Parts: sequence; C-alpha cells; structure tokens
Amino acid sequence: MRQPSPTDPKWSDVTPRSLFLDRRSLMLGAGALAMAGPAFAAAPSRYSVTEPPTDREAVTSYNNFYEFGFDKGDPKKHAGKMAVDPWSIRIDGLVDRPGTYDLADVIKDQPLEERIYRLRCVEAWSMIVPWIGFELSGLLDRVGVQSGARYVAFQTLADPAVMPGVRAQNLNYPYVEGLRLDEAMHPLTILATGLYGDPMPNQNGAPIRLVVPWKYGFKSIKSIVAIRLVADEPPTTWSQAQPSEYGFYANVNPQVDHPRWSQASERRVGDGLFARRRDTLMFNGYADEVAQLYSGMDLARFY
Repeated sequence: MRQPSPTDPKWSDVTPRSLFLDRRSLMLGAGALAMAGPAFAAAPSRYSVTEPPTDREAVTSYNNFYEFGFDKGDPKKHAGKMAVDPWSIRIDGLVDRPGTYDLADVIKDQPLEERIYRLRCVEAWSMIVPWIGFELSGLLDRVGVQSGARYVAFQTLADPAVMPGVRAQNLNYPYVEGLRLDEAMHPLTILATGLYGDPMPNQNGAPIRLVVPWKYGFKSIKSIVAIRLVADEPPTTWSQAQPSEYGFYANVNPQVDHPRWSQASERRVGDGLFARRRDTLMFNGYADEVAQLYSGMDLARFY
C-alpha cells in the first residue's frame, strides 16, 4: 500500500460504471446509501491497494452467505427476496445514545470513500474488492462509547421467510460476530454500503456490512441489524460451531494452518483454474497498519 498521488488514475477512470452516484436514488433504491442531495464522489482512500480489482461478476456471484445456502451461487440465486429498504440497526449496550436507527441516520454525515481491499476467505481463496463505505469509528463516536466497553458485537438479519439456510438451520442463527474495541476503531475497519460504485448487492451483504480486511472474511458480517457495545468477549457463530477450527480473532496468518488445510497460499478468484497459487500475506498484507494491535500475543494460540 502507498499514499496515492493526485495524478494516479482512480478506479472510476477505468471502470465503465461511474462512482458519481445520485444520493436520492440510492436512498429510494437501496436503503439509503447516502443522505439526499447532489451527486457525490466517493474519494479513493489512502488505504487502497494498487492491485487490480477482481472481476465484478465473480465478486457478486461467488459468495459465502449461508443464510441463503452453502453453495457459492446460492446467495445470488436467493438473496433478491431479502427486503433492504426500509432498514434499521439497533445500537445498544454500553453507549450513550442507544436506539434503533434508520439506515439514513446511520450513514448521516459519514464521509464515503472507495476502499480497494484484499479479501481473504478462511477457505484459502481471495479477491480484490472496491468497496464504498465509511469508518466504523465514526458511527461509534456518534453513539458515544462508554468507558466500560471493550468489545463490539454484531448481528445479521435472520429471516426464515426469505432465507432457506435459516429455515434449514445449517448454522445457529442469527449469525453473530465481534471485534475488540481497538479493532473496531481502527481506520481500516469500515461499514460498506456499496461496491464497484453501486449499492451493495444483496448477496454481498446489503444494505450495510462490516469489512475488516486483515481478518478472514467470515469476520466481516453481512446485512447488519444490531450492534452492541459490551464489556466481555461476545460469542461468534463460527467459534461456537467449530471452536477447534475458528477462533475469535481470525487474523489472516500464513503460519497457522486450518486443521484441514494449509493457509500458506491462496487461490485468487478469477486467476483461472491452472493459475499458480499466491503466497498468503501476514494480516492479509496489512501488517504495517495492524500488527501493533497484537503485540505480545501468541498469534498461533489466538487464531
């Protein structure tokens, strides 16, 4: 990663889809990606990687969203039935201003940026995704984090009427995840409301999802309906389902294998069936930004 120059080409310069979107149409069509007003530009972020984004079709059709099924194509097939407008998020726990907030209120006054991030799945595949979003810390600052809060807990929508995986109980729903407060407040951690300059597709976690790029993808919880600030480490779905395989932290670490496969290398989606696997980067390539968060921790133990 590097600080971009003003003369660098933006993703909007090379993609046929503009990043300059009408805020009001986004509110009406995708649950308030931004407040009403004139067209806006999602500025490229200094945290963006310079690698070319993965093909849009792959990003929107190769998904893990088990509420809609276990096959990679199931989310795109079934997620269109999920209503994302209106949408609200309950924010409570150790905060000064608890309440249920409409999505427009959540996004209000938050500066949207384009963040081109690496995404690394625990299954050893990866993508490069151009998200549109804002730093989670901005929202937490607005609701007022109380001194006793040490963790942030998240919850996904669980609607059996439109989610076949929830009906089948292929996991214990609703899906829950969590971060340590310092992880949540880190500037790399964002709430994403779009990708490729468009509103977030349902199968990718519409209308708002978490993105924590130095962790395995299952930490980046989708379709968020609740955020709670808590004192103790919150339960997380995968660490409850398979505690020997999935820890609370889930930091990308090529030196710590999954019990059933190596994490030393990864398959980049879109590279082709016979392409050479890529070496996995420590913290998914974000070590310079986040390694200090885990100083003194045994990263083989706290996986």
